[in-house]
Amino acid sequence: MSFSPTRLQQQLLDCPEPGCYWVAYSGGMDSHVLLHALVTIRESLCCRIGAVHVNHGLHEEAGQWEAYCRSACKTLGVPFVSLQVDARPAEGESPEAAARTARYAALQQWLPRQGCLLTAQHQDDQAETLLLQLLRGSGVKGLAAMPVRVEFGAGHLLRPLLDCGRQDVLAYALENDLDWIDDPSNQDTGLDRNFLRHRIVPELRERWPGVSSTLARSARHCAEAARVLAQLAAQDLAAVAGDTTEALRLSGLQRLSMERRRNALRHWFMQRCGSTPSSAVVERIVHDVLESRADAEPCVRWGGYELRRYRDQVYLLGQLSGRVPGELLEWQLPRPLALPGSGGTLSVTREAGQGIRAAAVAGSALQVGFRRGGERCRPAGRRHHHALKKLFQEHGIPPWERARIPLIYIDNELAAVTGLWVCDPFSAAPGEPGLAIHWHRTPAHP
Repeated sequence: MSFSPTRLQQQLLDCPEPGCYWVAYSGGMDSHVLLHALVTIRESLCCRIGAVHVNHGLHEEAGQWEAYCRSACKTLGVPFVSLQVDARPAEGESPEAAARTARYAALQQWLPRQGCLLTAQHQDDQAETLLLQLLRGSGVKGLAAMPVRVEFGAGHLLRPLLDCGRQDVLAYALENDLDWIDDPSNQDTGLDRNFLRHRIVPELRERWPGVSSTLARSARHCAEAARVLAQLAAQDLAAVAGDTTEALRLSGLQRLSMERRRNALRHWFMQRCGSTPSSAVVERIVHDVLESRADAEPCVRWGGYELRRYRDQVYLLGQLSGRVPGELLEWQLPRPLALPGSGGTLSVTREAGQGIRAAAVAGSALQVGFRRGGERCRPAGRRHHHALKKLFQEHGIPPWERARIPLIYIDNELAAVTGLWVCDPFSAAPGEPGLAIHWHRTPAHP
């Protein structure tokens, strides 16, 4: 489908009006065409426009490219912003992926509130993306490739060229006598996308001339299927919701078919973690956690997260760092106490009739420790002491949580189990000055 400023204007009108339009401007042909067309229709828009350039610092000419983009924007009368990123890949990481991740992270953080970022991916880019996702074994969400419009940072991202082929973009550039930057890395067939672009897609196009539009259509079908699966997952997750947002009901998951179970789990992980584990990890979760015997304590770990099961719930947790200390920690009130590892922070407030009797603390050392076994407590209002293990079981505290719950001691005697019980004789009576202990836990993500 041919490209023109009029067509761009129509696509912008089909979307909610933003506070401003910013073109992600590399200086290459595609982004220069998009910026030029946007400038052409500037007078018909009801908001500001601008260009934002990401300097990856990877090429020796990166500074010259930035200078070219700045000069081009000055000629077009367009505000220009440059963002500097460190796009060097980590060991074993794809250079393409590292640059893309760094670029989008910087743009997402920078985009002004209610702004719309315009990027210049076109139909041929969409076809290449679908092929790459196929070769990676992606599901329908991955095969949906790049959406036309998506929420992005404090605003939105819009790809108005997805219905136009590379030849349509080139035709516009030549017709308007535009010049642009040619990044030599675009010819490097050692990079996956370039290999497809220069070696594979031309062969496919020779046999099937409409291959790009056909693959783009398949991507749209996959996007529709992905939306349906997301709607189904939302229904299933609502039906199996656990006691907290970090938990799901095991019995509810087990009533779902295997396919719906995997679908629900993947969407839950995306909601909670921002990504999904590999298919191999999902299979381990389905079989090792959901199908293990009732008295087992299964755990599957991946990417800073872990999934555990206790009674009728499965819990998604951030992997805990560091071991809890065996010795007691001295707590100098009223200052907060930072717990080791990822344990969070303890603080105290004075509240009548709440927490530990203030009089019991006066002149005594307040200490914090963790379970070592054999602890006993008589919770306020009970007649007898109970083993802490039994109290935890009675209260439904998962085993992995028990060793991390701070225990408060006064003169080496257990006075309180943070967030759960105050032990007699340390409990503040109604109206008596008390010290309420607050545990500010570290969020459950890496």
